[in-house]
Amino acid sequence: MSEEILRRENVVARGAATTRDDAIREAGRLLVGSGAVSEDYIASMLEREGSVSTYMGNFLAIPHGTNEAKDAIKRSALSLVRYTDPIDWNGEPVRFAVGIAGLNNEHLEILSKIAIVFSDEDEVQKLIEAGDADAIFTLLEEVNAE
Repeated sequence: MSEEILRRENVVARGAATTRDDAIREAGRLLVGSGAVSEDYIASMLEREGSVSTYMGNFLAIPHGTNEAKDAIKRSALSLVRYTDPIDWNGEPVRFAVGIAGLNNEHLEILSKIAIVFSDEDEVQKLIEAGDADAIFTLLEEVNAE
C-alpha cells in the first residue's frame, strides 16, 4: 500500500445518519468525495449489506462493496464516521461505520489493522471519548503504517 489509506478528511466525529442504510451512504460518500471510488460503489455497499451484515462487534460496522464492484475502486481508502447515538445495525448498536475500498485485495490487510484496533475495548473507548475528528484520526493513524 503506497499511500495513506485513511486521510484526515475522511474522518467525521459526528455523523448525521440515524439508520443503517444512511450510515452506509454517509461512509460511502466520503470515499466518493476523496476520489477513491465512483458513485456506483455506494449502491454496491448497500447490496453487500443486504446479503451479509458488516457488523463486526464492539460498536463497529465495516460497510464495503461487493466483489463485482471492484471496477468502481480507484484506490484503496477508508472512511470513518462516529455516531453520538448508536445506530441500530440489524439489532446491534453501531457507533462507528468504517467504509472500506481495497484495490487488489489490499482490503484484507486494511481490515486486519482495523480489527486489531477495535478488538481492544480500551482503544474503542478512547475513540468514543475523542473530542473531535483530529483526535480520532490521531488514534487511528497506525492503519496507514506499512
